[in-house]
Amino acid sequence: MSEASTATSVSAPRLRRSLTLWDLILYGIIVIQPVAPMSVFGVLSDAGHGHVVTTLLIAMVAMLFTAFSYGRMARAYPSAGSAFTYVGQEISPALGYVTGWSMVMDYMLNPMICIVWCSQQAHVFAPGVPYWIWAVFFGVVFTWLNVQGIKTSARVNTVLAAAMGAVVAVFFMAAARYIFGNPHVGASFFTRPFYDPQLWQPKAVLAATSIAVLSYIGFDGISTLSEEAENPRRNIMLATVLTCFVIGILSALEVYAAQLVWPASESFPNTDTAFTFVGGRTWPPLFAVIGFTLLVANFGSGMGAQIGAARFERQPFERVHHRGSVAHDGVPRNDAAQRNCNSAIQQRARHQCCQNADGEVALRVAAFLGGG
Repeated sequence: MSEASTATSVSAPRLRRSLTLWDLILYGIIVIQPVAPMSVFGVLSDAGHGHVVTTLLIAMVAMLFTAFSYGRMARAYPSAGSAFTYVGQEISPALGYVTGWSMVMDYMLNPMICIVWCSQQAHVFAPGVPYWIWAVFFGVVFTWLNVQGIKTSARVNTVLAAAMGAVVAVFFMAAARYIFGNPHVGASFFTRPFYDPQLWQPKAVLAATSIAVLSYIGFDGISTLSEEAENPRRNIMLATVLTCFVIGILSALEVYAAQLVWPASESFPNTDTAFTFVGGRTWPPLFAVIGFTLLVANFGSGMGAQIGAARFERQPFERVHHRGSVAHDGVPRNDAAQRNCNSAIQQRARHQCCQNADGEVALRVAAFLGGG
């Protein structure tokens, strides 16, 4: 019996360890999104009285401790279950089970939110195509790409990251041309985004920091790739911390340039889409380009969220296809996505909720579920 059990355990299907450190970092960047601060820029500017850079940097320090903690837990438990595994192993299997299914609720909702957002945005670009067609299109594309396996998702993430990175680079160049092409008064012009004595209020900055933290949600999704990562005990921690740090610095640079272009003393035509107006001021075509880029960002988050939902639901049922990349029932078996889902879901949902106090996202989800 023992020999049979050993043979069975050895021959049991397992996920292929095919993700490198770079793949893990790309997953984290896509889930968090290189353009993450763009969607909440206006909200942070209003809440923090113009100190967007400061709030993001404070939030980054706090999130680095969290990233390090996730990395340590992933080293101790290199499993795709993330918090589900950590709570179950360290506290109680029953609490781990509850934690896991609580996360699944997030993971299932995130793809829907991303489909709704992408469909609405695509409908704006192509109003001749009905909204429901866009919704079906994005749902089918998400599923088709994820069913192809984890490496296909990694390649798609590479393309999306490169596209968003290119837009960010263009914005930096346009912003630099605008800033140095227009007169400004003294060195205080360049330090004001960090500290403006006329607008500084500690309570406002800390309140805005609680919102800025949402820009980092998703880096923990990397821990769900433990079963497909090469040398997970080393790479998961490195990827988690590096992703959080890189996104933090990149986000700070983005909003720093934006604040130099559009000072806090000037109000935005629309707080929810403030960054698109900033881009349009530096170079008119960027108004539409940034809007499209946010659509691409949500596409990546939605795809990762869907694959994450499938991967997380596998944990209690452990059924892996013999190829080691797709669940036995045909649902993507991807760890990256499990967490991607959480990151994406919380990032996009909460970002949108923060930006739309009237509950616009909730209404869109309801309309989508109702067929409208």
